[in-house]
Amino acid sequence: MQEPFILVMAQQELIPHLFRTEYRKIISVLCHRFGFDHVEIAEDIASDTFAVAAQTWGLNGTPKNPVAWLYTVAKNKAKNYLQHHSVFEDKVTQGIRSSSSELYEYDIDLSTKNITDSQLQMMFAVCHLAIPSEAQIGLSLRILCGFGIQEIAEAFLTNKETINKRLFRAKEKLREEKIKIGFPGPAELDNRLENVLTTIYLLFNEGYYSDNSDEVLRKDLCFEAIRLCLMLVENKSTDKPPVSALLALMYFQASRFEARIDKSGEIILYDEQDTSLWDAEMISRGCYFLRKSASGNTLSKYHLEATIAYWSTRKEDTHEKWESILQLYNHYLQLEYSPIAALNRTYALARANGKEQAIIEAEKLKLKNSRFYFALLGELYTGLDNEKAKRNFNQAFLLAKTPADKQLIQNKLDKL
Repeated sequence: MQEPFILVMAQQELIPHLFRTEYRKIISVLCHRFGFDHVEIAEDIASDTFAVAAQTWGLNGTPKNPVAWLYTVAKNKAKNYLQHHSVFEDKVTQGIRSSSSELYEYDIDLSTKNITDSQLQMMFAVCHLAIPSEAQIGLSLRILCGFGIQEIAEAFLTNKETINKRLFRAKEKLREEKIKIGFPGPAELDNRLENVLTTIYLLFNEGYYSDNSDEVLRKDLCFEAIRLCLMLVENKSTDKPPVSALLALMYFQASRFEARIDKSGEIILYDEQDTSLWDAEMISRGCYFLRKSASGNTLSKYHLEATIAYWSTRKEDTHEKWESILQLYNHYLQLEYSPIAALNRTYALARANGKEQAIIEAEKLKLKNSRFYFALLGELYTGLDNEKAKRNFNQAFLLAKTPADKQLIQNKLDKL
């Protein structure tokens, strides 16, 4: 009596897993084949494929090769659409009529190479400057990562209707601008690649500093960002030093995932983390890509952030460590100013040269709308002027967005 129940459970877990891993591949190939003019049709075909799988597998059981089964159904649905809808015959199938036959050849190539190429080319199309960064991340999550609309809504702390409207406007913009799905030419590759890296960086940060009330760390978003960056590294034309630097940064940050959140879901600050939980393999990968990024003459913000993150994986608490991080932040702020980088620099200054000097620098920043700013001041004043520390922690508490943030600040107040 138990076996059918186990099979049903397996299918319930398998189909969502395959949706995450295979939807993005199918949608990229179909979008590449049809173009952005018909992206909704590509999405419908991919979604229908999984709907058929859920129905058929529930009745007949899971096929021996589920992925091949999905690809076959997706191909057939795409071919049927091409054959029976005149808009496709007019706009898409021209130029693919066989010269030796009256029949059309409706090739839907779901080979490994074409899947990879299609995903990379979709990445450049989706991360286009014509659409806002939030929409780029949303489209990346949907098309390149296989996230459902509800999942994207949760990541952005909004509702499905808002996300659907945002994605619709982004697709319309891509159509209006006639954005082609393909690799940019050599002359514009670096500029376009920079925008792709920005989107991947923002996607990682969306997971690492999640404002979701239920999860303060969205590992799924972070690992999707790493996966997209790995695709760039593995392609000869996009394997550039800044790509390796960004990948190194993300691996270093991901190495501390298990130490960053406690069993109750509360944030554990860097100084209080159990370093035995840091992932040595991820640190090793980070070191590999950091060394790889050193080729050439390029020095990007990702190089500096990755090197800072490398020093943060050093367990020993030495003056050399914090002085190195301080100097790297000094260089970073000369290259590109960021309020968060300025706050982090102030923390490094406190660890390298003492709290008094850091307080002077911190109060110059005047980031009155930032909970991180007041939390840092609270930390710096702790032990020097506890009343000022309390006032700053209270202000940080008022600005905190999530229960986890509020609990972390409350813990600081309780200790005072």
